[in-house]
Amino acid sequence: MTRVSIQTQDFDVSTELALLRAGDARVGAVCCFVGTVRDRNEGDAVASMELEHYPGMTEKSIAAMIDEALARFDLYGVRVIHRVGLLQPLDQIVLVAVTSAHRGESFQACEFLMDYLKTQAPFWKKEQTPEGARWVDARVADDAALARWGIAAPPQVG
Repeated sequence: MTRVSIQTQDFDVSTELALLRAGDARVGAVCCFVGTVRDRNEGDAVASMELEHYPGMTEKSIAAMIDEALARFDLYGVRVIHRVGLLQPLDQIVLVAVTSAHRGESFQACEFLMDYLKTQAPFWKKEQTPEGARWVDARVADDAALARWGIAAPPQVG
């Protein structure tokens, strides 16, 4: 199974989870996170969000994150899907799904991967608001979430 997909089309969570655990009787826990587009951010209405990425580099970066998760946690399978292109409020953006023998490993690994994705994956987000388009910067809270795993976010340039 492909571990990383960057795509414009939506995904079906049930299908992805079924594929991730198919035929693996060792699996006792499946944990997933699905991120969606909100209609508000920083107090402003959001009409749409456009996500861009660096093809090839993004997939490689996420694959390295998955390798790090596999080294830290006792996992059987990992699947990350991240959408790009123009998205509307309520659209799914990201799926992070993991399988393991026990729930603790699955919960931790899923959270670790999301913290890593929010700060390390090369995606650029532009929101359309009533005031016009704006690029979304990384949040201090995302860097703090990553730091609890012993990983420092790279310094912001600009």
